[in-house]
Amino acid sequence: MHDERERVANLLGATALAITDDLLSAPAAASRLSMSAAAALIVLRADPGVSVTELGRRVGLTQSAAVRMVDGLERDALVERRRGIGNWTGVHPTAKGRRTAGQLLTSRTSRLTGVLDGLGEAEVRDLGALLATLLDGLYQGSGSADRMCRLCDRTACTPDGVECPVGAADRAVARAAAEDGAAARAVAEDGAAARAAAEDGARTDHG
Repeated sequence: MHDERERVANLLGATALAITDDLLSAPAAASRLSMSAAAALIVLRADPGVSVTELGRRVGLTQSAAVRMVDGLERDALVERRRGIGNWTGVHPTAKGRRTAGQLLTSRTSRLTGVLDGLGEAEVRDLGALLATLLDGLYQGSGSADRMCRLCDRTACTPDGVECPVGAADRAVARAAAEDGAAARAVAEDGAAARAAAEDGARTDHG
């Protein structure tokens, strides 16, 4: 008998591919931008002033590819580089860039809500809970909340204090790392104190 998990996995794959194909056409339809450039504008709308390198990391581009992308966006008057303190240069969206990012998010949201039109309210809530669980697992595999959420509408994701599942997973990992670091420091300090005490004892014995 065919494994039900395999059947559902296949359905999930078909659904994901159909949605991805639809979303891949959204940037071109809304602004004639590539997916990476569209993601960059959405990232900058939420977090203006990041460096070219950081922007590339968030949208999955190498340093050289990110430079070329920002050059193109700058030529189209969608972003501008601004010098900061020292050698720091941040990338900021222009007014046109912010409008374009807003149009991209509106187009994306419209397409995604259309996918849900065949579901009832209870089914949408159930799907939301399942997706939150899946996203948590996917985050554990990728470890990059910025990359996973590069096309997200942050406001829509967290209405009325609702927590983003990817952000929650990211914060949980950060807390665990901080706790592990604190525990490691405590062990190291205890070891150093024990060695110091042993050395003091040895000096006393020889004295």
